[in-house]
Amino acid sequence: MRAVRVLGASSEDEMIACFLGGELSSPRFGRNLRSRLEAAGHDEQLLTRPDCSDTGANLARRALLAATRGYGENRGLFANFPTDVTWTSAVLSADEVAGVRYLDYAYWTELSGGSRRPADAAARIRAGLRAFDVPNEPFIDASHALTRGQRFPPLILVGEQQNRLTCLEGHLRLTAHALAGFPTDVECLIGNARDMAHWAQ
Repeated sequence: MRAVRVLGASSEDEMIACFLGGELSSPRFGRNLRSRLEAAGHDEQLLTRPDCSDTGANLARRALLAATRGYGENRGLFANFPTDVTWTSAVLSADEVAGVRYLDYAYWTELSGGSRRPADAAARIRAGLRAFDVPNEPFIDASHALTRGQRFPPLILVGEQQNRLTCLEGHLRLTAHALAGFPTDVECLIGNARDMAHWAQ
């Protein structure tokens, strides 16, 4: 397996913008995020056209991620998440993406049959199996969009090292790649921290 192809340095602000941009289009999380945006008096362009050189916009996005997912507050999705993460922009080969694991969360563990591997989840989806009776159609629709050439936002992946990564944001997109047979290299943001194993088990 070749090394992860690093494109350059990224930042916490870019990760937050990418995370929120991904969730804005999510059937599960988008509605709550739009409600929070409206309540805070922000336009969706804060997320759809992020300017990470704008300090005020960065602070607004950080506050949104704290409110919706517990970022920076050691709760929710980000409970035990390290504070000293180094972020890089990178491209993973199809083989490398296939090695990324799902978050240690009951739904993704069930969908993958316990392995937390997207290829195993894809096999179960093709067999008509559901996790907790949640419909699989969003995964199938996303995989069809991928094969039609639609470009997805970067995945956000984390780990102590770049050769052992867990998905932080983008599980649906990761599963779509698996259903499509990992047809392409994948853009991602990678967060590395010495103590990331406390979160990315």
